[in-house]
Amino acid sequence: MKPSVIFLDAVGTLFGVRGTVGEIYSHFAAQSGVQVDPKFLNQAFVESFFAAPKFAFPGVAPPDLPVQELLWWKAVAARAFQQVDAFSAFTDFDAFFQILFDHFATPEPWFVYPEVPQVLQKWQQQGIQLGVISNFDSRLHPVLIALELSDYFETVTSSTAVGSAKPDAQVFAAALVKHQMSADNAWHIGDSWQDDYQGAEQAGLRGVWLNRAGKAPPGPTQTEITDLSRLALTSEQ
Repeated sequence: MKPSVIFLDAVGTLFGVRGTVGEIYSHFAAQSGVQVDPKFLNQAFVESFFAAPKFAFPGVAPPDLPVQELLWWKAVAARAFQQVDAFSAFTDFDAFFQILFDHFATPEPWFVYPEVPQVLQKWQQQGIQLGVISNFDSRLHPVLIALELSDYFETVTSSTAVGSAKPDAQVFAAALVKHQMSADNAWHIGDSWQDDYQGAEQAGLRGVWLNRAGKAPPGPTQTEITDLSRLALTSEQ
């Protein structure tokens, strides 16, 4: 049945990174006089990212969140550069990282998946409320505006604002409250099998796994799609 509200993840679902994070990090490092192989750096970033603690800061006051967000990402980046033996080559890593961090608040490192605007518009025309649920930070709002996606969404719920990260049920519950909606009337779509699909299902929403790469699912999945246009058809039923 057609849902009353559809939530979507951000990175990997609505928009993706141009190239790889390693390529972007390597490019900015070169501007600081530090040469590093982007392939090795990207692998180090992935390992550092998944080894990091959950991207949420329970109990932190909203005015203090931007500082905590930056420190979290700086720690991830520092570990990545340390793994490729490049960290000590920086004369001022803090200044370097501030430029890098600010870059990801602009549209330059991102691209919108081609089917996204049309599908979002179609859901809007069907009267379906739309929201974003993402393990992102305060930069998500300017990024959505810059990518011309913000007007499609009534709400944006980020893990750092809630103090809880997907797959925890708390972040889904916070998003549902904004729409005054029960979980059984909501879908959540995202590219992470664990954070998006499993998290949504365990929170009582209908989870949809967006498997753009066509990977084998790590576990049983009731709803799997390769791009959002596949789901735009079924949402009419």
